[in-house]
Amino acid sequence: MSIPQGIPNCPPGLEYLTSIDQLLVHQKVELLEAFTGFETANKYTVKNTLGQKVYWAVEDTDCCTRNCCGPARPFDMKVLDYYQNEVLHFNRPLRCSSCCFPCCLQTLEVSAPPGNVIGTVEQNWSIFTPQFSIKDQSGNTVLRIEGPFCTFSICGDVEFKVVATNGNQVGKISKQWSGFAREAFTDSDHFGINFPMDLDVRVKATLLGCLFLIDYMFFEKSGNKEQDRPGMF
Repeated sequence: MSIPQGIPNCPPGLEYLTSIDQLLVHQKVELLEAFTGFETANKYTVKNTLGQKVYWAVEDTDCCTRNCCGPARPFDMKVLDYYQNEVLHFNRPLRCSSCCFPCCLQTLEVSAPPGNVIGTVEQNWSIFTPQFSIKDQSGNTVLRIEGPFCTFSICGDVEFKVVATNGNQVGKISKQWSGFAREAFTDSDHFGINFPMDLDVRVKATLLGCLFLIDYMFFEKSGNKEQDRPGMF
């Protein structure tokens, strides 16, 4: 995997994102969690369309937080490059996701390098479907995410549309069907994300953060029990 060099105004470690319009994200199967329901830290591999590993993502939480708060848990997530350097950092505080609490909905902060905020993901109030705003470092909305009424996948993909401010769809985040056994007995999921090639690299990184937030909110199981439900209640 070749990494473009000398790209101006690009956070270090994110140069590769300038040359792609699609990423695949695979969550590692944790056998302890699969057999006992004991929540372990999530680990992901981020690949390009050729299957080459681009980044690794590792959840940084303690055992008590994971098993007491379940999928709603706050987390820090480190994204590492090939040389194990942290190039991205995601922070999710402890907040609500139900439409019954519109003043305390989900957010995720994206930093690159760690400590330098480049964007945020903010959940928008909605009764029927998941809605998110993708914001830049100045707090301006640059993209919106529109999810389906039902996020339960039955032998098929679940798609969240990436929509520009003019209403046109410019990409998507897909939770991909990964087989009956994997879907039924683990919360190890496969995702794909598409975006315009010329999209600002910081916005691409923020969309990647949104993918992880969507995984925790809608596809992370608690004690190997499905949490999917229609609407946002």
